[in-house]
Amino acid sequence: MFGRGKTEQATTPEEAHPPREGAKNRPTPKRKDQEAARRQPLVQADRKRARQEARVKRNEQMALTRRAMVTGDDRHLPPRDKGPVRRYIRDYVDARWNMGEFMLPVMVIVLALTFLRDPGIVAISTAITYSIILVAVLDTFLMWRRCRRQLVEKFGADRLGKGNGMYAAMRAFQLRRFRMPRAMGPRGQYPS
Repeated sequence: MFGRGKTEQATTPEEAHPPREGAKNRPTPKRKDQEAARRQPLVQADRKRARQEARVKRNEQMALTRRAMVTGDDRHLPPRDKGPVRRYIRDYVDARWNMGEFMLPVMVIVLALTFLRDPGIVAISTAITYSIILVAVLDTFLMWRRCRRQLVEKFGADRLGKGNGMYAAMRAFQLRRFRMPRAMGPRGQYPS
């Protein structure tokens, strides 16, 4: 009378709740079982093998970063070079001739001239050194002002972070062939 009838069949949870599309369709695992599955020792028993595995993983990551520096792949670039703003700055600096690029070759020539010990040549080389530094700093300052104006137009002032001016200046003072990430476009092709 109050019990289950003999004609009723016991239903399993799968029959009681049919599988639904997009649902989990399984019970939630117990917390202690999940924690036990994730548990790892703090210090591995085989430290030599752990060190080798860490070295292999680090080398793979460095190879990805190195490849990204050559190809310009934004996913694997270091955080310093990531993002559309930094890409725009790189493309803008690489598209123009910068006076800072010529500083290193001129300094090597000036250094060679100072070995001549002639007071006239030393005075001329000193004047050349100071003038190239002054022109390069002025050129970089004007370049950054134009680049910043275009960055604000394209991305807005709120998306510009700190350090972009120094990033552009350091890139402008490097020889184009040695810049990392590598220059992608030819000279004269400014980013839009």
